[in-house]
Amino acid sequence: MSQKNPKYITTTLPYVNASPHIGHALEFVQADTLARFWRLQGEEVFFNLGVDEHGQKVAIKADEAGLARQDYVDKYATEFDELKKGLDLSNDSFVRTTSEAHKKAAQHIWNVCNEKGDIYKKKYKGLYCVGCEAFKVDTDLVEGKCQDHGVEPEEIEEENYFFKLSGYQSYLEEYLAIEGSVLPDWRRLEAIKFVQSGLEDLSISREISRMDWGVPVPGDDQHVMYVWFDALTNYISTLGWPEDTEGKFAKFWQEGKTLQLAGKDQIRFQSIIWQSMLKSAELKATDSIFYHGFINSDGKKMSKSLGNVIGPYELIERYGTDASRYLLLRHVHPTDDSDVTFDKLDEWYTANLVNGLGNLTSRIMKMAETHLDAPVETKNINTMDVDALNHFEFQQVMDGIWSGIGAMDEYIAENEPFKVIKTEPEEAKEMIEKLVKDLHEIAESLKVFMPATADTILEAIKKNTKPENLFTRLEK
Repeated sequence: MSQKNPKYITTTLPYVNASPHIGHALEFVQADTLARFWRLQGEEVFFNLGVDEHGQKVAIKADEAGLARQDYVDKYATEFDELKKGLDLSNDSFVRTTSEAHKKAAQHIWNVCNEKGDIYKKKYKGLYCVGCEAFKVDTDLVEGKCQDHGVEPEEIEEENYFFKLSGYQSYLEEYLAIEGSVLPDWRRLEAIKFVQSGLEDLSISREISRMDWGVPVPGDDQHVMYVWFDALTNYISTLGWPEDTEGKFAKFWQEGKTLQLAGKDQIRFQSIIWQSMLKSAELKATDSIFYHGFINSDGKKMSKSLGNVIGPYELIERYGTDASRYLLLRHVHPTDDSDVTFDKLDEWYTANLVNGLGNLTSRIMKMAETHLDAPVETKNINTMDVDALNHFEFQQVMDGIWSGIGAMDEYIAENEPFKVIKTEPEEAKEMIEKLVKDLHEIAESLKVFMPATADTILEAIKKNTKPENLFTRLEK
């Protein structure tokens, strides 16, 4: 295994103010696919997931539920952690921001930034959106309301600690000028435009009298940290920073290649605030941050009030683990917004998995089991579009795989080995052997996308037997 170029990959940390939604599942599965791909390439990989458990949104929801804050976050953190099994995720860690190790790291980065002279205290009046956990300016609002949550921000006046974000404008312009620092590239240009429009210093604390659920500010028991300043530190606290007793931070962050995945609404936090915090603490910037789009349903943003929310556990229960991974990776665009409904999901599942890969595998392996005397000798050939996957084109790679599946179906239809076997058995056996080898290549290409399905097909080929149906037909 390579020690020269270790790779670190992390998703953002979802708030635990509600159950996981399909957007979380998309980001997790995208990250898992890349982690599996790099491991197959012989790279040493550290893959991080976790949850963001502090902040006003979480406190409000806990109070509404009549639960202690820690009990509330424990409940939802478990729902997210169990997606490791539900979506067959290969993450190496699951960081929680209520852990003592993380809180210690968050306080340490505060102290380091403070010693640098980047933290100061002042009175402030501003418009605060609880949903975003952020102060807003007029340009952030549409008709006086938050664009993301559709509510008027609350005017708040208090004394807070501030981070000198404005002092990092030149640095951020240099950082964002590096191609690949933000992906896709048009998101990088968005980030540059945002920075060039001017940066204001960032409020990074809340008075405990107004919001008491957070990491205490070092040396001031009347304030807790702003949830983002706390949560962003997870990307390095999960590696053991600052003590780094196991050397993971040095290996995977400082010396390795780092990649973060995030939703398109995260640019300000991940590529601007977090990178400024790292620079203030004299730590290496993130090498690349990949931003995906949103998933809507029937032309509308998913919301509980509309009843159009699709959760990952619903997907898993209806379609199974590998099929859910397939649907997210092939039928949700990697970077643009996508529209998903259960009608569409049912159609994709039935056409491409039940009647597609599943039926093809059954037909080929039934012919092999019946007509071949021994398992076909195969080679571990992977025809997957590696370059496309390195550029996060999950759809394009899977389209290529399914193009191969379609070509195999056409080959069977045109050559009819199941008929030829009656008159030209040796010729038919050659056809079947070719199909088994092609199926083996398909399975090798599916390892990072649908690992259990790939293993089932490869095991069937090894034993020369028809496997159980890979995908269950939906009940009407």
